[in-house]
Amino acid sequence: MNSILVSKLKCFKRVSSLIASAAKHLESLGYRQGTIGNYQYIWKEFAQFAQKNSGEETFSTDLVFQFLDSCGISDKVETNMTLRQRHIRNVMHALTDFALHGCIQRRSHVVAKTRLSDNMEEALSGYEHFCSEQLWSPLGTIRSRNRDITRFLHYLNSHGIASVKEIQASILSRFVTSCAHLKPATIAHLVSSIRSFLRYLYMTGGISINMAEYVPKIRIRSDAHIPSVWKSDEVDALLPAVDRSSPCGKRDYAILLLAVRLGMRVSDIRNLRFENLLWGQARIEINQAKSSEPLALPLTEKIGNALIDYLRYGRPASQLREVFLKANAPFMPFSYNNNLHYIITRYRRRAAIKLPAQNRKGMHSLRHTMASRLLEAGVPLETISGIMGHISMDTTRIYTKINVEALQSVAIDPEEVTHA
Repeated sequence: MNSILVSKLKCFKRVSSLIASAAKHLESLGYRQGTIGNYQYIWKEFAQFAQKNSGEETFSTDLVFQFLDSCGISDKVETNMTLRQRHIRNVMHALTDFALHGCIQRRSHVVAKTRLSDNMEEALSGYEHFCSEQLWSPLGTIRSRNRDITRFLHYLNSHGIASVKEIQASILSRFVTSCAHLKPATIAHLVSSIRSFLRYLYMTGGISINMAEYVPKIRIRSDAHIPSVWKSDEVDALLPAVDRSSPCGKRDYAILLLAVRLGMRVSDIRNLRFENLLWGQARIEINQAKSSEPLALPLTEKIGNALIDYLRYGRPASQLREVFLKANAPFMPFSYNNNLHYIITRYRRRAAIKLPAQNRKGMHSLRHTMASRLLEAGVPLETISGIMGHISMDTTRIYTKINVEALQSVAIDPEEVTHA
């Protein structure tokens, strides 16, 4: 199965001829000329991107990922994107579908508008309740798996399967193959969620055969990805780009400081509450959303001042305990699936920071940058692991793959963290 996926993940065709064929296919499906023209406009932008970045018009899924990333777009089903970004993602998914399958499929987020059968709804609801009761994983993880499984169930529904009892090995293989346009790590996450769901169904009698054993295995090396890091001048340019005179700017500046100087995960920044701020001890103490493990970080003077500035002069009046709230009414905390990508993208563009196309550009890249800076400064891996809140040292060792001698200083003083 893996060889099939690998062959489909790389698709080599001339972009110009692919676009022409895809446009004719849309016409055969009854699309209006105006809609086809809108598709072709985005595809032309992609063709120009391909020519500029690869020097040729050769289509590949990797090139699609780079193009989407250059537009600030993730391949996840639910992300915070503008209407234009959603349109670009959908149009590029259509082109990828045509390149891989010779037809344009309906995306899972479109199919998801149709109702699942009662049997599937009951199975999905039972799985989520079971995971919550058994404390298998944090709420964010359960919801993430729920989205993956929902995607799978809608695929089954679109292929005439109305009951989980009808799931067979062949449909599992076909579903994984249909996801070939996604990144390998995304496919691996989907497969893991489905395997967990099928294992639950077997344990609770929902299916008579353990179909989890028939889910294709997608092997992704844990150290295959070299973390993307920012250069010193790039980080130095990011923070001053924030307009700290506005309430929104005060909030965003404090958020970026927590990511840049402490390497906090987005989930922990979102969930930060007043009781986590121990002002008298100059510490931030949290239970990490990802692992539920406790983590203590220094509440430095610079971070403290930024938080105070936001809380006094920027935060909307509210009884909510979450520190960071949305800037527009209703003034609520960020949703659990908000990756705050638009915040870092806004100021990166305002500072005219040009990162390599293959680099990840989200908030997590600032976390990678801080860890890499500590490593360059000679801080022991064990200490870095503790600061980052890693459960396994294997996760921390990924940073040793980076050529630390080539790294520049970024926005953290190692002494500030390690001796707090």
